[in-house]
Amino acid sequence: MSMTPANEPTFRESVDLMFNRAVALMDLPPGLEEKIRVCNSTYTVRFGVRLRGQIRTFTGYRSVHSEHMEPVKGGIRFATSVNQDEVEALAALMTYKCALVEAPFGGSKGGLCIDPREYDEHEMEQITRRFAYELAKRDMIHPAQNVPAPDMGTGEREMAWIADQYARMNTTDINARACVTGKPLNAGGISGRVEATGRGVQYALREFFRSPDDKKAANLAGSLDGKRVVVQGLGNVGYHAAKFLQSEDGCKIIGIIEHDGALFNEVGLDVDAVRDWIVKHGGVTGFPDAAHTAEGASVLESDCDILIPAALEGVINLTNAKNIQAPLIIEAANGPITAGADDILRGKGTVIIPDMYANAGGVTVSYFEWVKNLSHIRFGRMQRRQEEARHQLVIDELQRLDDMLGDAWSMTPDFKEKYLRGADELELVRSGLDDTMRIAYQSMREMWHSREDVQDLRTAAYIVSISKVAASYRAKGL
Repeated sequence: MSMTPANEPTFRESVDLMFNRAVALMDLPPGLEEKIRVCNSTYTVRFGVRLRGQIRTFTGYRSVHSEHMEPVKGGIRFATSVNQDEVEALAALMTYKCALVEAPFGGSKGGLCIDPREYDEHEMEQITRRFAYELAKRDMIHPAQNVPAPDMGTGEREMAWIADQYARMNTTDINARACVTGKPLNAGGISGRVEATGRGVQYALREFFRSPDDKKAANLAGSLDGKRVVVQGLGNVGYHAAKFLQSEDGCKIIGIIEHDGALFNEVGLDVDAVRDWIVKHGGVTGFPDAAHTAEGASVLESDCDILIPAALEGVINLTNAKNIQAPLIIEAANGPITAGADDILRGKGTVIIPDMYANAGGVTVSYFEWVKNLSHIRFGRMQRRQEEARHQLVIDELQRLDDMLGDAWSMTPDFKEKYLRGADELELVRSGLDDTMRIAYQSMREMWHSREDVQDLRTAAYIVSISKVAASYRAKGL
């Protein structure tokens, strides 16, 4: 399913090449470099489930790349393309991603070779529970050791099944709910988790656009308002990123690429309408308000300001990299640009906001959910009304002035209402995510601009994150 041409490195080799490029600019002892590079362990499980009168055997993986911090964290994907190499590459990326955004986790990843579209809900539940059982009995799912999350092909539903399966097996574990994140709200989830990765992409772009130097590097000017955006993949991440950029930042989503072709409209597409169409019809074909092309990949090469690959790895590769016109690419997916394509794009001066940073919104809010589960209290529960009461004191004082001064001075109409409202969980989650994305971008940006030998944001991100992992190992005495 990966679109990487035969003469290119695989996704895993790409991650290794990018790692090598970064460590060549670092002063790490060779032994430590090797320790950080290698994947610590991969567990392959083959299990049977009785379906439709016969036993079907499934193959799944859970890889742990680095245990410099525990628990280790990383999604579980359900896709036919899942294989050991891909899972190990994604686990490595998770290690660096968590380090970069300062989420206190090691990197892990899981996958099950399956096409979820071939099974009904009850069958998917049987398969998911069995997979969870096989992992949990070996502590590959555990609140203190290994905490999965959703990824391609999985969502809240699967996470709820996994959490329940773990709880059934560990009836006295008070922290059982923390064994997995991305759960539905009524099963121990957190507000804002579903939108988190797409929201993180939006915050990343906002932070990029706050820097005149960085915009200049991408030959862009002004704000996000009016920027022409092409999104590849309107799954959870692509949909939320596109929706928020359109409705809150004034971007024009001129192209949407899906598995059955692409839609294009220079005036801008209605993201929600397209999403509804996909849910109803299984693809973008036939959507009324746009030009449709069956050759979806060609739209990646269209003239736009920002390109957001948000689906598979390897979609921008040696075959099309030279034709990509977007001056700014933000990797909402993991590994959408191959190592070869990365070289070509850097040579052209394209600015790439790398996956390790760009899609870290998911793991950041997963961290908040894990903390919520361990503390057994939702965010904002203790302080919200107290905040409101304190604000009320200020409002009362202003009101007294208002009454005294009459027409000479008065409060702005909706100021009182806005100022009085204490933050709820969703606002606190978004605030924490925004802060995380800003700080991580600044650390990456500083490395990019302060060193002559660091030419791009990806290398900068790798250097920042590998340094943090190295520091953790040194502190452990390794």
